[in-house]
Amino acid sequence: MKHYLILTILVLSGIESIAQTEGAAVETDSVPEKSKLTLGVQYATNASYYGQKSLEKTPYIALLASYQHRSGLYVNGMAYRLLNDSSKLASAYAAGAGFEFKLASHLKADIGYTYTFFPKLSPFLQAANPHTASASLTLEKWITGSASLDYTFGKTKDIFITPAISKQISLFSIDSVSGIILTPEINVSFGTQRFYEYYQEDKIVRDSILGKALGRLPINLPVPGNPNRPGNTTTVVKSSSSFDLLSYNLKLPLAYYRSNCLVEVSCLFSLLGQKVETRPGKLNNFFTASFYYQF
Repeated sequence: MKHYLILTILVLSGIESIAQTEGAAVETDSVPEKSKLTLGVQYATNASYYGQKSLEKTPYIALLASYQHRSGLYVNGMAYRLLNDSSKLASAYAAGAGFEFKLASHLKADIGYTYTFFPKLSPFLQAANPHTASASLTLEKWITGSASLDYTFGKTKDIFITPAISKQISLFSIDSVSGIILTPEINVSFGTQRFYEYYQEDKIVRDSILGKALGRLPINLPVPGNPNRPGNTTTVVKSSSSFDLLSYNLKLPLAYYRSNCLVEVSCLFSLLGQKVETRPGKLNNFFTASFYYQF
């Protein structure tokens, strides 16, 4: 963990030092940005959590709304509906708020908090920790570098650090207000995995309720709903509190923009680390399609 923290500190320090050489103060004569209201819808073949995915398939459609004041304050909300979940109108809700501000002419910071409501026995990997506090630094030059820190808590506590680089490439312009852009991004995620213990416990109960695991549960695990069964014992599922490499990620979003709207399709390829709880060393892939309209 010590080596990963040192790496992250160097990334953050490097971003700050580069920004200072380019200009230490925010331009005071620049025109402030307008307040923005954004509405959107997104489809995904699977939910990604730092490159990891649930053992069950979790394709979803999501509705989102975000309002950002020109001061940098913002609020947002999102509702997820798993396509294989017919019992609920929405499978999870999220609401958040934060503040984005400049530190230098090309360097900005963001701090925020999000609460996500997960129904009982949710199949999302992160369902154990509905609270997320985050902070990030972004340096925008000919290439964009960033580093983010996420602290999640609820039933347990986890921390994640993700340094990233990306580049927006204009493939071609259709006219003065529309065109096609590609924004490839490479990032690496590090973190703890205490959340996985609760995911495993909930999955055992979900499978037993659905009739998938009854009669073939591990003998050292209790049958849900019958804690007094003779010979029943409880085994604590392994909890990973070590800070490890979670995934190497390559994201390829291709977008068409016109005036105030944007249509984007994106592929995410995640090579998992050797110490992750889900499919270590394997390659995950995710596909999303999104539409956004900004007022």
